[in-house]
Amino acid sequence: MSLPHRAMGAPPIPHEFDRPDPSAFRAGLQTGLPTLFGIGAWGMVVGVAMVKGGLTVWQAAGMTLVAFAGSAQLASLPLIAAGAPVWVIFATALVVNLRFVIFSALLGPHFAHLPLRQRFYLGYISGDISIALFLRHYPQSTPAPGKLSFLKGLMYPNWCAWQIGSLIGVFLGSAVPAEWQLGFAGTLAILCIMVPLIINKPALVGVLVAGVVAVLAHALPYKLGLLVAVLLGMGTAMVCEETSNKVRRG
Repeated sequence: MSLPHRAMGAPPIPHEFDRPDPSAFRAGLQTGLPTLFGIGAWGMVVGVAMVKGGLTVWQAAGMTLVAFAGSAQLASLPLIAAGAPVWVIFATALVVNLRFVIFSALLGPHFAHLPLRQRFYLGYISGDISIALFLRHYPQSTPAPGKLSFLKGLMYPNWCAWQIGSLIGVFLGSAVPAEWQLGFAGTLAILCIMVPLIINKPALVGVLVAGVVAVLAHALPYKLGLLVAVLLGMGTAMVCEETSNKVRRG
């Protein structure tokens, strides 16, 4: 969550607005509570997939603690197993996580006044669902008391649910028979996360383009078809959104 600094001339945000607010934290926790089981289950699937993908238990545990990016982890695993160059693995993970650039732009007006170290920390523990729920609760960037505590009430349990699920999956991975096909379960988990994020026509068009390109380009070496599909899908969605905005403005 790389957030820009406060814009010149913008009114300062009272320091007391950022003080811990237990009631706001509980409100954030209650808002995100229904999603925690799904997050934990998805984390467990990713944990199993990492071990089945060839990582050792400690490599997989280190990856989930440091990276904290399920979709990027899943995208990287087949590349690691295929012996792809490191730059391909990093490029794929970077592209898959480019959506966080958009999330950062949306959250920037809310928390640009915070110190850089704190913004990096919040960026590390941020997740798709947490950000979506926060923006639904606070659609406007107007300063408000308890806003930071509400965000932490969403992010902390989300991070814990993911890590607990992932570590359980990592340590139990060797005991799961390969014929259970948990890799397919991981795809289903991603679909459950992705579908609610298709909130408008540009997003739908981008997903459809990315899906078609991924199928057509599946034969590219080092799984580069995934990289091409993500880039074309994002580009198409951005063009569609810009075109729609121009049409609405006349």
